[in-house]
Amino acid sequence: EVQLVESGGGLVQTGGSLRLSCAASGFTFDDYAIGWFRQAPGKGREGISCIGIDDGSTYYLDSVKGRFTISSDNSKNTVYLQMNNLKPEDTAVYYCAADFHSGYGCYPRTSYHYWGHGTQVTVPS
Repeated sequence: EVQLVESGGGLVQTGGSLRLSCAASGFTFDDYAIGWFRQAPGKGREGISCIGIDDGSTYYLDSVKGRFTISSDNSKNTVYLQMNNLKPEDTAVYYCAADFHSGYGCYPRTSYHYWGHGTQVTVPS
């Protein structure tokens, strides 16, 4: 059974940091790209970052570039999203998702095949 389990969300003040984790199981980790997505209240789900596990390729949405860093620990089948300098507009439910990776970069499409249940990040204004 495929499972993606997010953790690490919480409430943090403006300018603070959080590290989200996405623990994966039930598929061949090296064959996939893992993406991070978020959905704010009343808005659609947007892809903010991804990493190709086999080639280490990464992508960042412009609004998080320079503040967020994606990484993977292949020995633990876990992907992390380090989020620094958090802003109120980062408030959302954050999801990780997985999709087969062809090895030519990655892009966090909302059509990714496997999804976690999400973790809440709140940055009060």
